Amino acid sequence: MDALELLHHRVSCPALMEPGPTSEQLQNIYQAALRAPDHGAIRPWRFLTISGASRERLGELFLKAALTDNPELAPERQEKTRNMPLRAPTLIVVIAAVCDHPKVPPLEQEISAGCAAQNIILAAHAQGLGAMWRTGDMAYHPVVKLGLGVEATETIIGYIYLGSAKKLRTAPQHEHEAYVTEW
Repeated sequence: MDALELLHHRVSCPALMEPGPTSEQLQNIYQAALRAPDHGAIRPWRFLTISGASRERLGELFLKAALTDNPELAPERQEKTRNMPLRAPTLIVVIAAVCDHPKVPPLEQEISAGCAAQNIILAAHAQGLGAMWRTGDMAYHPVVKLGLGVEATETIIGYIYLGSAKKLRTAPQHEHEAYVTEW
């Protein structure tokens, strides 16, 4: 796929199904992630791949977190929370692994991890996969962070849901002039 075509036409795909990415596709995805801009070459990121039955375990972790906040959570909300990771065959948790660095502040490191997440999405799209970047309460909840082994100095940048797109929509085209000015 032509790089500019990819950049101009990538869309988020909230409705995903099997098959998920192959081992080769995941390898390509991670190679792309590792090419994110990285001031100081400190690689301030790490990734967790979640697929198969691990998605159900993640759903139970999400539910545990939600019940910690609201023990009276309605049964339908419990079920919805438990099923969140089942929306795609594979999830990648993108984690900013921020470290003390004399020249690279924490914000730059988190942005770098965000660029790695964007590269994951672009590599997925380039290989014909659908992808959706999600965050929400479960990206910030201490119960989830603890359950996933996310350190206190780390931040979940997002959950990248990957699979085959049920329906691929056309990317809306925006006029860049509305967002660009000369200085």
